[in-house]
Amino acid sequence: MRSRLGVNVDHVATVRQARKAAYPDPVEASLLAERAGADQITVHLREDRRHIQERDVEVLRRVVKTELNLEMAATTEMVTLALKYSPDTVTLVPERREEITTEGGLDVVAGKDHLQRVIRLLKDGNIRVSLFIDPDLDQVRAAHKLDAHAIEIHTGRYSESRSFKERSDELMRIRDSAKAAAKLGLGVAAGHGLHYQNVIPVARIAEIVELNIGHSIVARALMTGMEAAVKDMVELLKEAALAKT
Repeated sequence: MRSRLGVNVDHVATVRQARKAAYPDPVEASLLAERAGADQITVHLREDRRHIQERDVEVLRRVVKTELNLEMAATTEMVTLALKYSPDTVTLVPERREEITTEGGLDVVAGKDHLQRVIRLLKDGNIRVSLFIDPDLDQVRAAHKLDAHAIEIHTGRYSESRSFKERSDELMRIRDSAKAAAKLGLGVAAGHGLHYQNVIPVARIAEIVELNIGHSIVARALMTGMEAAVKDMVELLKEAALAKT
């Protein structure tokens, strides 16, 4: 079975916010993505509201027919909004206003006390909780101890690798972390920087059941349309499923 595809539509909102216009609409893009085979819609409501806005989350919660995954920082404000809109999953991510995009995973080991409180609040609200972490066994074990439902492995270093050895080493770290997480009973997703040329080796890892991909799909959609861009990625995940490792 292929990995589930979560389509992140943040950068549709990035184009909209560049002109503070009403279009392009990330909600419309989400519906097109679902029609093309997406299994989940992912959005990151950042504290600075640089792309996705609260109203987007509100409308998406009403119209998404698959599942809604809300990426957010582990802050009081964001927990309040998550409990208000009840996404299917909350993925807790680190966040800095200075960054262009998320630069790495949560330090679950160092932030365990705060994260434990946040996870408890979200779980009490019947929301599935995933932690966005680097492919590191200590972070995997810490996520398990906090009783998170799942992890999402940060694939940024793999995606940015420039040499075969570096790419292979990073892929091994991802594979080892995924296997360890699955053995502990955690759901395993992966994402960040994945695109049409590098996704198959990650998608072939049997323990990774979900991939969240945004920028590359939205970029292709500018040229081919959202439905075609999503269908192309779904076909790659089907190809990868034939050789799951």
